Amino acid sequence: MRVLHISNHIQEVGNGIVNVAVDLACLQAKYGHDVAIASAGGQYETLLSLYGVKHFQLNQSRKLLNLITALSLYRGIIQQFQPDIVHTHMMTGVLLAGLARYGFKYNLVSTVHNEFQRSAILMGLADRVIAVSNAVSDSMVQRGIPKKKLRVVSNGTLNSPRRRSILDYQPLPLHRPAIVTVSGMYQRKGIGELIDGFVKIADNFHEAHLYLVGDGPDRAMFEEKVKNTPFASRIHFEGFQSEPQRYMLATDIFVLVSHHESFGLVLTEAREAGCAIIASDVDGIPETLDNRQAGVLVPAKDSQAVAVALAELLSNPSVLQRWKYLAKQNLERFSAARVTQETLTVYQELIPNYNLLELV
Repeated sequence: MRVLHISNHIQEVGNGIVNVAVDLACLQAKYGHDVAIASAGGQYETLLSLYGVKHFQLNQSRKLLNLITALSLYRGIIQQFQPDIVHTHMMTGVLLAGLARYGFKYNLVSTVHNEFQRSAILMGLADRVIAVSNAVSDSMVQRGIPKKKLRVVSNGTLNSPRRRSILDYQPLPLHRPAIVTVSGMYQRKGIGELIDGFVKIADNFHEAHLYLVGDGPDRAMFEEKVKNTPFASRIHFEGFQSEPQRYMLATDIFVLVSHHESFGLVLTEAREAGCAIIASDVDGIPETLDNRQAGVLVPAKDSQAVAVALAELLSNPSVLQRWKYLAKQNLERFSAARVTQETLTVYQELIPNYNLLELV
């Protein structure tokens, strides 16, 4: 089978969509398929080359002249690679692949990673639409994508070809108890509510420190917010880290209180590291936490709820240890290999002459 993935870029910046696309490409190639990625490029080109995945340069920045050029380049890539499947992971890619299908015989698959974006409806242009959680699938049906097109393939990146085994990482010497998030610095990721929640409990837990791991356009705003609190010395902006597992292994409580979150891939990595977890009760997060069995859920945009949950765990060591234990249970379903196999099964629906034995 010849598979072409389309991604905006393949930079190593902690982008979950990129990480999933790279994992799929590497493992599909490992299983013996001819695989390529078209993108604007990035650090993962080296890894892809090691797995025999070809990279085509394709800049999809959303300027009219560039998109016209990209359409021509894309058709050239299709003529050269002759894919059976084109798998798009972002909106611009599905538009390009949909507009350029005339004269080619490939089947089009899309994955909805950010269902909360209005443009996500355009992913329905594909022959099959993969939703990364049941919550995303339900939302796409409500927005008009035919249910017969939709398939749920829950996200998972554990044992990814992009990184070493969790056993090979050494935890950092963080101040304990350590409260950590690994996230883009965006308001929609709930960073403001996490900071406010920490400030509410910081006086009662003098040893606790908050670590904000990640970068993004709202970082300066959050840094200014922290300067105006009496606890600035205990709130640490760590920036993007290529090995966030070193933070997670030293974490007591991992927090992700996004306003919207289709799945929450980072939660699976926090679970693997054995963190107690506090997360927002939105979209696909409950599924990622085994329907409330592997983490504490709080309402989104509610710093008081974050504070109450933090205080409960910090003041009860036995409760904290129990949530750490529960987080590490039932992790097999989050493997990148399982995601790859289920994705190949979706492809098989469109190319029935490939049998399952050829896919794995």
